[in-house]
Amino acid sequence: MFTSLQYALLKRIAPREKGHCSGAAYKDRDKLDVLLGKQSLADLRDKVVVDFGCGEGWEAIELARKGAKHVIGVDIRENLLSRAREHAAQAGVADRCEFTPGPVRYADVVVSVDAFEHFANPGQVLDLMYESLPPGGFVLASFGPTWYHPYGGHLFSLFPWAHLVFSESALIRWRSDLRNDGATRFREVEGGLNQMTIAHFERLVAASSFQLDRLEAVPIRRLSGFHNRFTREFLTSIVRARLVKPLRSNAVQTAA
Repeated sequence: MFTSLQYALLKRIAPREKGHCSGAAYKDRDKLDVLLGKQSLADLRDKVVVDFGCGEGWEAIELARKGAKHVIGVDIRENLLSRAREHAAQAGVADRCEFTPGPVRYADVVVSVDAFEHFANPGQVLDLMYESLPPGGFVLASFGPTWYHPYGGHLFSLFPWAHLVFSESALIRWRSDLRNDGATRFREVEGGLNQMTIAHFERLVAASSFQLDRLEAVPIRRLSGFHNRFTREFLTSIVRARLVKPLRSNAVQTAA
């Protein structure tokens, strides 16, 4: 009964799909500069870079344009990989970009942009990233909005924090009227939503073999005055992180 009432209310609020990803956040700004930072981008010059969760390849193409020696885009969706190859050819960087479902055995750096909130098994993804890097190699990850952001529910955020107000079952039922693909959980929708929070990401990294070199919770600009360690889950726009593969394993260090 409760789910049916919520579903009926959702149908009144949004009889059709609404979008919140207009791209306005990057107006007059370079997207990769915003997401990774200028210094981080400078560290990628002349490097073999993996773009993990590359989608249609736009960031991989931009990385090649910004000086990466070779870019390997990885995604499990073959239809997106096909589009990425076409886009790279049109952009004139097909000789420096390749796209594959993986795995990748060697890279200097792994980049992951707007993907960690979508991975079905982010802990396993960290393991794959670790295996692809040499000792001293690093991951540059940027993702968001995280789950407690006002629009952290992506499609399901019909208004700020709507994905926290309504139940998963009611939201999935509402979505099934718009996209009838059989999804019954947030994790099963196109692109997937794993309800990633900042704290959960920190726990995943702590449980991995990586060392967390840096984590930055970038506040929502209009609410930056209220952003602190107590409110960061709700008022963070994007998360930037740098993870490093140790030069020696913990086992070797302990033995030494």
